[in-house]
Amino acid sequence: MISIAVFCLLTLASVWLFNRNIGRIRKSVLSGREFSPKGNFNEHFSTMLRVALGQGKMVSRPLSAVMHIFVYVGFVLINIEVIEMMVDGFIGLHRTFHFLGSFYDFLIGFFEILALLVFIGVVVFWLRRNLGRIKRFMSNDLNGFPRLDANAILIAEIFMMSALLTMNATDQVLQSRSVTGYHVAGSFPVSKWITFCFSGMSSDSLILLERGAWWFHIMGIFAFLNYLPFSKHLHIILAFPNTFFTSVKPMGQLNNLEAVTDVVKPNFDPSYVPREIDPNATPIAFGARDVFDLNWKQLLDAYTCTECGRCSSSCPANTTGKLLSPRKIMMSTRDRMEDVAKNKAANGGNFVDDGKSLLHDYISAEELWACTTCNACVQECPVNIDPLSIIIEMRRYLVMEKSEAPAALNGMFSNLENNGAPWQFSPSDRLNWVNENQ
Repeated sequence: MISIAVFCLLTLASVWLFNRNIGRIRKSVLSGREFSPKGNFNEHFSTMLRVALGQGKMVSRPLSAVMHIFVYVGFVLINIEVIEMMVDGFIGLHRTFHFLGSFYDFLIGFFEILALLVFIGVVVFWLRRNLGRIKRFMSNDLNGFPRLDANAILIAEIFMMSALLTMNATDQVLQSRSVTGYHVAGSFPVSKWITFCFSGMSSDSLILLERGAWWFHIMGIFAFLNYLPFSKHLHIILAFPNTFFTSVKPMGQLNNLEAVTDVVKPNFDPSYVPREIDPNATPIAFGARDVFDLNWKQLLDAYTCTECGRCSSSCPANTTGKLLSPRKIMMSTRDRMEDVAKNKAANGGNFVDDGKSLLHDYISAEELWACTTCNACVQECPVNIDPLSIIIEMRRYLVMEKSEAPAALNGMFSNLENNGAPWQFSPSDRLNWVNENQ
């Protein structure tokens, strides 16, 4: 009875903590500006099924895709066995679903094969990340906690899969000895190969080891659940809403600012009627200086980032040595959101100016102006994150609010305003080149 009570308390505490931390992230995301994705429900739902559930954008890199499918599918389906383990914990029994007979045997055998595939996939990922000398995993973007986070999760999964197989192996030996409470149930195509390691142990020692492996796996699930909101692995959950709300507009199509359209369009379309402006309304701010100026989808993007580096490895600015790294843009945005959340928590839910902003303190102007707006980062992201949209908004702030564009752009803007074209001569002289060689 004591073990049941402890298990129930741990479960309740874990769920409560997870709910609180997810609530904090939800509040941070929804603090962003309004965002209305284009497209209908079917378009968004099919995108989510293809990209998040079907891993549709992973296949561009076959080895990563196969290993990720091993880990992803294994992680999802093995948790079906965790349901039985949870039921066992609540009622104090062992292998509660053994009455399913041959179907139960099939399930346990299937889960063991998945556990082995997860083990292999995680080991391959660890080797590639630490010994493979792959540039995107060696980047300074990952120094500190991000690198530690990735390795900690990989090592934890190795231990959890080992615990699961150890639990099953000791269970088999106990079943063969007809120990009370250990039903003859399950098929063990993987763990049967390691039973010899435990066959010489006493039944009492085996029970202790089997229960220890059971508790280790359950505690690992609880720990992972509550570590998730602080880890890049939060994308396991957020990939689904993030891909669902993906914009379906053509890639490269930038959004127009209504306030600018109202000023410019009447010059080309006399029938266009600008919106009425409320003289008492708060003046319109252009672009984004801080996370408060971004919309909630951009903030959701930041929390969904997998830190895989596919965006940066495909970015022409990054590969030619420029300071820009789309992955770092997303990580810096998330870091700023976390700092803002801590600020609010320390000040009764209100943000107190800390003298910092996303622009300059977290992301430099040099990074922003290195972007070629080619959309390679958007194309490559396996969960449809859009770093370019944040870059564009911050560049808009620099140009339209601070007039801090590079000199070359300022010259072009002046020519557009005065000559109607980027070139430094009047419209009447544009065809002079036709007569130059005649």
